[in-house]
Amino acid sequence: MMHVVSVSGGKDSTATYCRAIERGLPFRAVAADTGNEHPATYEAVNSLHLKTGGPKVEWVKADFSQQIAGKRAFIEKNWEKHGVPADLVARALAVLHPTGNPFLDLCLWKGRFPSRKAQFCTEELKVNPIDQKVTRPLLATGATVISWQGVRAAESEVRKYLPPFQRVGGHEDLPGQLYVYRPLLRIESVEEVFAIARRHGVDPNPLYGWGLRRVGCFPCINCAKAELALVDQHFPEQIDRLEEWEAIVSDACKRGYSTFFNLVNDPVMQAEWLELERTGLAIERFSLEQFGIRRMVEWAKTDRGGRQYSLLARDFNTVCNQWGACE
Repeated sequence: MMHVVSVSGGKDSTATYCRAIERGLPFRAVAADTGNEHPATYEAVNSLHLKTGGPKVEWVKADFSQQIAGKRAFIEKNWEKHGVPADLVARALAVLHPTGNPFLDLCLWKGRFPSRKAQFCTEELKVNPIDQKVTRPLLATGATVISWQGVRAAESEVRKYLPPFQRVGGHEDLPGQLYVYRPLLRIESVEEVFAIARRHGVDPNPLYGWGLRRVGCFPCINCAKAELALVDQHFPEQIDRLEEWEAIVSDACKRGYSTFFNLVNDPVMQAEWLELERTGLAIERFSLEQFGIRRMVEWAKTDRGGRQYSLLARDFNTVCNQWGACE
């Protein structure tokens, strides 16, 4: 039997890692490098074994080289025949080369960024790499694999009904058996989650101290409005990176544009965009300056539906009052 603990650098997966140590069973710890993480998260993951005496976390990473090559071949053969302007074809072929960054390469392949309704990032960047590079090789040996996941029922209505332990299908072609174990499922308070890690000398990821609720992917495509404002305030280099990515992915997109966040998040932007679509001028008049990450950051700083800038500072949401982590 082999125990595999998934680690992301967040509070729940860190506590799960520490729980595995407390059980006294040998285990492997695995993290998926999405290519869209803050340096503090990489440091938090890489230092876990030094602080706890547990196993060093193994990194896996998705590779989309074959998919990008396939897309290049498809574009060369089909886009112009389907009416795509020659300049868009040339731009796409110019950028469609693997960068080595999983998140960016995934978006180049898809020709768009993931969204709440098309959240292909989790499966492609986290689930599949761990499955292909860790879980399946273990199952191929006939082993019974217990996958430890840092999931709590209190986090969402869907997770509320998950069982603590369950058999997982989808690997019937292999002799081994896969089970999922959720040791934190019935823990309701984040204070208890942080306390588990502290018993092993592990402090919270520093990003929580800046008031951020999500530390896996930075920022996440599901990032809240206030969190985006915090990212821009404290880590503007992350916004610079997303601005560069928008320009690159837009060149790989058949429409000629792609934004990191969905336009409908901002009511004002949505109204402007719907008017451009109504008049048939969407492609001709679209610009990343008007609809891209910079505009979304400005909206994140506002209240009252984007009609005015917030009169309240947002940097008071520290780890102490938001997570109760100082107790």
